[in-house]
Amino acid sequence: MSGEGRGGSQQHLPKLRMDQLLDELQARIDAARGTQDRVHSLLEAVLSVGRELDLPQVLRRIVEAAVVLVDAEYGALGVIGDDLRLSEFLTVGMSDGQRAEIGDLPSGHGILGELIRHPEALRLPELSQHPSSYGFPAHHPPMHSFLGVPIRVRDRVFGNIYLTEKRGAEEFDAEDEAVLSTLAVAAGVAIENARLYEETRLRERWMRASGEVTSTLLSGAPSAEVLELIVEQAREIASADIGMIAEYVSGAAELRPVLAVGSDAERRSGLVLSAEEGFVGAALTAAEPVVSADIEHDVRTGERESHWAGLGPVVAVPLGAGGKARGVLLLGRLAGRRPFSDDDTGPLLGFAGQAALALELAERRRDAEQITLLQDRDRIARDLHDLAIQRLFAAGMTLQSTQRFMDHPEGTERLSRTVDDLDDTIKIIRSTIFGLRAHGGRTQEDSGLRARVSDAVKAAATSFGFTPALRIEGLVDTDVPGGVADHALAVLGEALSNAARHSGARSVDVHLRCAKGELALTVTDDGCGVPDGATRSGLKNIEERARALGGTLTLGERPEGGGTRLMWRVPTGSQGG
Repeated sequence: MSGEGRGGSQQHLPKLRMDQLLDELQARIDAARGTQDRVHSLLEAVLSVGRELDLPQVLRRIVEAAVVLVDAEYGALGVIGDDLRLSEFLTVGMSDGQRAEIGDLPSGHGILGELIRHPEALRLPELSQHPSSYGFPAHHPPMHSFLGVPIRVRDRVFGNIYLTEKRGAEEFDAEDEAVLSTLAVAAGVAIENARLYEETRLRERWMRASGEVTSTLLSGAPSAEVLELIVEQAREIASADIGMIAEYVSGAAELRPVLAVGSDAERRSGLVLSAEEGFVGAALTAAEPVVSADIEHDVRTGERESHWAGLGPVVAVPLGAGGKARGVLLLGRLAGRRPFSDDDTGPLLGFAGQAALALELAERRRDAEQITLLQDRDRIARDLHDLAIQRLFAAGMTLQSTQRFMDHPEGTERLSRTVDDLDDTIKIIRSTIFGLRAHGGRTQEDSGLRARVSDAVKAAATSFGFTPALRIEGLVDTDVPGGVADHALAVLGEALSNAARHSGARSVDVHLRCAKGELALTVTDDGCGVPDGATRSGLKNIEERARALGGTLTLGERPEGGGTRLMWRVPTGSQGG
């Protein structure tokens, strides 16, 4: 019996070894299958990231793929700015409510800053135990395990991928690090492709805008229209909130905006910019765009930093070349927005050169028109003197000689009166000739609606004792037909006259806006309002003008209460602006 027992044990040993070998083989097969699945997932992630060409979408795809590949609960991608701090921070795994409770996004301190300072893969089982750990802000979800790798675009570190909280394990392993590092390499290629695509599209937009400006210049359009087109195009392409063109003030070392569009343009149009020092002074002599990441706190703004209130990033380029600038083109973004990059500002110098050309052409055109006008006046004066006056002289002398043949006293008296009338006519013509030669006239360049409205508002200062505020939006000189412009000017004159005579206002605002096929003129004052029973003949005329053009007149109190707001709106027949 004992022999049989020993023999039975020996028979079971080979079976146990076989089971162990089979289990080990199965484990290796499962591991190989898992590795194969992970490689497939990695390849799919690389392809998914590489298919996108829009940079924000590429960044979002990268961090989403990273979270899935290593099975992390939270992920983020931080873009490193020129100041070696995080300029962008995309997160995955947190709800919008959680992000709002946490507050401001990180700028690059603590563990995140550690990866910026030392761009190498970093894997930690416990975040809080690292010497660079600063802890988490209030309402931040708990995080322990950490894995971070840098993303390189060519030889430069573009940003970092941060992952936390490994699912189903206490920490990330070496294989997770290898997978994420591989994804980071593919991400660098995808980011470079997206940036090249973005640069190409941006370059094409600048070229199209440049072509449009050149075409407008060659068409002989007024300089106001060309400058407005230049500023609007530059502001849109560079994603700026405010755009300005400032020119030298004659006989002074300062500049004033000739055109301002965008955020708070009315207030910024009153800027006085020093041409000898500070930020603008540097731009006037620079051979490349001058950029400020935060203009309000820039040491170059001097004592006039209040002029830049609300703005953050600003770029300025000179108008002109060869060290002889006639002004500057300024673009600004609101505080808190990202600074201007080289891609944003690279084409600005050439674009500003077109603005300088527009100003130069406008000046030459004004000179040519003035010379033509003066020559025409001289010709008219010469013709009046050489032809009309001589003929009148001859007629007068003939009538005087005829008096000797007149026997009737009444006929003699009539001839004498006629001779006197001819003498008076000659005096009037001579006075007209002197006026033609002594006074110039307005050129066509200055006769647009923008200039006429500006003149009307300035002229009203004598009635009010102050100059009303004026704000003009849209291409009013090009999109408003001449007949509509004449009506608008008459309505403005009547509205200002009524306010000056009856309102007792201490402030008056005029707003002219042309957009989407409509011209809107709004005149607001803080006076006593329109009393009941007041004569409304002037208002009736304004209303009839609106009705004749298919528009409307609205009269009421200011939104702030008290005073009067008159709004006159008519179609222009153009969808521009």
